[in-house]
Amino acid sequence: MNDPYREWLRTQLAAEIGVREAEQVIEGAVVRRGWPAIRPLGSRDVVAVLQDVYTAFRHTMGDARADRWLEGATIALASFAESTPSPAPPSTGTIAPAPGPVRWGRRAHDLPLLLARAHAEIAARSLEGIRANPDLKNLERAAEWDVQATQAEVRRWETEEVLGNLRAEHARIEVADQVRSARAQREVLSLTVEEIEAEARAGHNVAPQLAHNKLMLSQTDAFLDAFAPLIDESVAEQEPRAQVISLESSLFALAVPMHPNVLRARHQLNYAEWQAGEIGDARVQAARAALTQAEREASAQMESTLGAARAHQAAFNQLMHRFHEAQQRQEQLSRSGADALTLARHAFDAEQARSAARVQANRLSEALRLLSALSGNAE
Repeated sequence: MNDPYREWLRTQLAAEIGVREAEQVIEGAVVRRGWPAIRPLGSRDVVAVLQDVYTAFRHTMGDARADRWLEGATIALASFAESTPSPAPPSTGTIAPAPGPVRWGRRAHDLPLLLARAHAEIAARSLEGIRANPDLKNLERAAEWDVQATQAEVRRWETEEVLGNLRAEHARIEVADQVRSARAQREVLSLTVEEIEAEARAGHNVAPQLAHNKLMLSQTDAFLDAFAPLIDESVAEQEPRAQVISLESSLFALAVPMHPNVLRARHQLNYAEWQAGEIGDARVQAARAALTQAEREASAQMESTLGAARAHQAAFNQLMHRFHEAQQRQEQLSRSGADALTLARHAFDAEQARSAARVQANRLSEALRLLSALSGNAE
């Protein structure tokens, strides 16, 4: 059985833990995840096993050495994936019949995923036909890249669907946070209006300040009247959390060779080589240039997404520090008998920091979800 990724993984692990132990780790991962024992492993399967081993290595080697090992293994896997397509299942029986006609009238955003799945099915049936025809043997490798590219395109649109649902959930919680913050703001404004009215009764000229604060109070009331009945504020009670993860570029190196556009360009290169039969052919040169461009664009997308994730991670940490500081200050002031307006202002500052931190945590999780889908970390 042709299983290049299993062999690569066995060699990679054997260098650290020995051949027998490496085989045991791989078989354990297969059994634990319920993968068919005879199915060849693909790049995404290998990523899952590497993550298992990394977790174990952190306990035996320590975090620093385990991190270096995972970084090296990820870069090596990305390099291997550039030359070796994930094995497509062998042909069994007759070629599958053509699918029935597509039912139209679906929502527009469903159509890209529907189209991607159709392309993946067509590519798989095409590979079966090529394997069944000895005259097309030399085209099999290009067809395997085609299957991998179409499957990656399916994952791309499945990820978009998941991200859409994730963003909707995040928006729901973020609105609840804004309602909580508005309630804290209303308390500050209400107490401020009372304080300014007292100054006005004492003869001070505070009419502009009073008018401005009353206007802000009325706007805050209007916001609460509109949104408070629409949401469940309890969804925002939990403190914001963000995944603690290293955002080194090397750990996401597989995002480039596994990018759908790169896989598609690699298929086109293999197909051009099959058509031309000569490396110097113009079609091959054009396909190679297109592959280089696709890799460059995929790398730029990865770095851009990583850059955004790093910014969200840094902002989250800063805002959570501000949130905890405001909470502690509020508790200190409460114990020392501070006035209601001072306490309300610190409570409002804490709610604002909390709400802003939640937004950063949500954007970070969305960026990580996209990176995981590209690099194969999502099982």
